[in-house]
Amino acid sequence: MTELAEKLRVDKWLWHARFYKTRSLASKACQSGHIVVNGSSISKASVTVSAGDRLQFFQGPHLRVVEVVALGERRGPAPEAQTLYTDHSPPRMAKKEVASDIRTAPVGAREAGSGRPTKAERRALDRLRGDGEES
Repeated sequence: MTELAEKLRVDKWLWHARFYKTRSLASKACQSGHIVVNGSSISKASVTVSAGDRLQFFQGPHLRVVEVVALGERRGPAPEAQTLYTDHSPPRMAKKEVASDIRTAPVGAREAGSGRPTKAERRALDRLRGDGEES
């Protein structure tokens, strides 16, 4: 039972720390890959965090960088929730300005507004990503 006290699911911690209004919203953010734990993007809400872990995510248009200080046992009032983390967020900047800092662009990413890829471009992207099976 002491092992459970040392680690907590990231979605549950984000909900305890009051970054998300519901646990299901925190879980969806994790599954969408919007949460970065210790420099790597996660895709599952079941990833565990412990004291000392660093989380990066967007809260609205602003980048939040927090360090987990404690795990907490319940979702308490805001002053109690603020003791669960140390905020290392940069000054508030627009999401467009810092989006490249939190994650690297995915392989084969296209510029916004460049339109739909042609058939040749799509096949080249599939080869680059390793999706296309060549025979």
